[in-house]
Amino acid sequence: MIKISLCMIVKNEEETLGRCLASIAPFMDEIIIVDTGSTDRTIEVASAYTDQIHHFTWIEDFAAARNYAFSLASQDYVMWLDADDVLREQDQAKLQLLKQTLDPAIDSVTMEYHLAVDEYGNITARNRRNRIVKRANQYQWIGKVHEYLEVWGQVLNSDIAVTHVSIHHESDRNLRIYETALASGEAFSPRDLYYYANELRDHQKFDKAIMYYNKFLNTNQGWIEDVLSACGKIADCYHELGDLDLELESVLRSLRYASPRAETCCRLGFHFLQKNDLHSSIHWYKSALQVGSPTSNLGFASPACSTWLPHLQLCVCYDRLGRFKQAYEHNEHAYKYRPQDQRIIYNRKYLRGMIKASKSKKEEHVHCE
Repeated sequence: MIKISLCMIVKNEEETLGRCLASIAPFMDEIIIVDTGSTDRTIEVASAYTDQIHHFTWIEDFAAARNYAFSLASQDYVMWLDADDVLREQDQAKLQLLKQTLDPAIDSVTMEYHLAVDEYGNITARNRRNRIVKRANQYQWIGKVHEYLEVWGQVLNSDIAVTHVSIHHESDRNLRIYETALASGEAFSPRDLYYYANELRDHQKFDKAIMYYNKFLNTNQGWIEDVLSACGKIADCYHELGDLDLELESVLRSLRYASPRAETCCRLGFHFLQKNDLHSSIHWYKSALQVGSPTSNLGFASPACSTWLPHLQLCVCYDRLGRFKQAYEHNEHAYKYRPQDQRIIYNRKYLRGMIKASKSKKEEHVHCE
């Protein structure tokens, strides 16, 4: 059985850290907590789970703090979490099995990262992260903000998921770090340009976000997942600015780089639905279902775009065309994912009535003839 060191960096996490550690501590052989300047009860909470609590002077650099935490590990493998992450019960069992069965030749284990769920428990945003890595390889974290672990070798894509359950976060922190670096003349990598643009977009600075997304794309050096995401996010910015033509151009721009993802298909489906071009809309929403959602790559994905959302929109399209049976069938598919969604419940009742009325009308027509 392999042994694992858990390495975490924390600051003012008294509300979430105990929940996180309770979900993971039984499966770890070593827990290392690196505090970057807490002023609340974070250290007290951590002390209930480990005596390996260290301090790191915060220098506006997440990678530096994580690399320091990793340097303190002593077990075969190193795992990392944030304080607002947890392992659900089913994932705890999978982790225990992984420890017992992992081939020591594996260099890194990826896990799904569930970033958000809807009110019905459906995952709305997810990606994959290199979550457990071989300590002997001395992998390094890179990036002051939105840092990533540079990994090579044999990678196992596990079926384990880490769930993000945030209570609060400092919304301006990352933007502040980027703008301080920019003001000091620091050169941004393509990845920095992309994530800085994300921060600008999140802060509703849409024109400036578009500029930096374009700078990122113009480097021609971005990771393909970020490139495709940037095209979609430029489209979002233009939508907020009310420029629907440039919104469409930005969606189509993604097709320069790769075949369409489900998110792209849904964007195109919605564009044509707004124009009441129902047949084109149907084509793209069906394409979203055919493309599906990637499960093995590390990019962000929105599962709604390959599950219930296209079905619900196809229901709308077929209803407008008077094809009520097909509308009903797609609504039923959406219902499987969101059985308490009032829109879907209303559609079910409405479409049953329309199908019945249509059938009666047809029978009456035949009788009259």
